[in-house]
Amino acid sequence: MHPFRAAVETRDADAIEALLAEDVVFTSPVAFKPYAGKAITAAILRGVLRVFEDFRYVREIANPDGRDHAFVFTATVGGREIQGCDFLHFDEEGRIDDFTVMVRPLSAAQALSEAMGAQFERISREAAGA
Repeated sequence: MHPFRAAVETRDADAIEALLAEDVVFTSPVAFKPYAGKAITAAILRGVLRVFEDFRYVREIANPDGRDHAFVFTATVGGREIQGCDFLHFDEEGRIDDFTVMVRPLSAAQALSEAMGAQFERISREAAGA
């Protein structure tokens, strides 16, 4: 099993953070502007761990060189079933330097936006304290 998948499925926030490059760029499915940097990305991912229920990966797709992965997932957020995909690119050291998330359907994306919006003050504090 891929180390990122194992870290997420065991909800190991420290292991997830250890896999992030310092200059990682996180592109959210519900925010217009990408977030740059390890501290904010790790804080956002901790927030996601708090709001997603019944999370599980259902498929993993990898480029033969191992530097690009897509992890298809399902979860529940705000009572809505959500389907999504984490698109990851890994740098030369094997750390995630690009992290893009896409989700569907729109009603679940809106529920995710609301749930993460409620977390964002905490996320900002966590990122600032890193």
